[in-house]
Amino acid sequence: MEALDVEDAWTFTPRVHADSRGAFLEAFRAADLPRAFDLAQVNCSVSRRGVLRGLHFADVPPGQAKYVMCVSGSILDVVVDLRVGSPGFGRVATAVLDDQTRRAMYVAEGLGHAFLTLSEQATVVYLCSQGYNPAAEHGIDPLDPALGIDWPLTGPPLLSDKDAAAPTLAEALEAGLLPSYDRCREFYAGLH
Repeated sequence: MEALDVEDAWTFTPRVHADSRGAFLEAFRAADLPRAFDLAQVNCSVSRRGVLRGLHFADVPPGQAKYVMCVSGSILDVVVDLRVGSPGFGRVATAVLDDQTRRAMYVAEGLGHAFLTLSEQATVVYLCSQGYNPAAEHGIDPLDPALGIDWPLTGPPLLSDKDAAAPTLAEALEAGLLPSYDRCREFYAGLH
């Protein structure tokens, strides 16, 4: 695991064993993660070029940690520290995930997550520590200039109605939607 510039976010680049038959890799090993990860749900999205999904996060507790892999195509994966009181509040880290390097990103509870499809089509698989809970799910406008995310766009992104209507970081902060850094640290300490 390689730590990113956002605390509690890491990338993992597996060793790919290739031969004349194709390739084999260990895409996920819970023992390699920096903390316990109980797999509760697996999501799969298929997106065309220019689709921007996110910036999503969940209430902590219980939050929702994610282990994100692009199994076909290429995406720019983005994590943002949304934890109020964090020394890195508002900090952004990015990584290209694709079907060549097979790199994955681990996003801890309380962090925001988004991605932009770079290839003609991309299939993204998310391993989630908690099941989907619409009452506890929130979003931030991924195009909020205050975030300073350098999306490599050639035109307007394709957003869901929900993501297009999401509040800015300042609006979410004012509304009390963002998780607390101290609460997240307590939650992490309680993971087995």
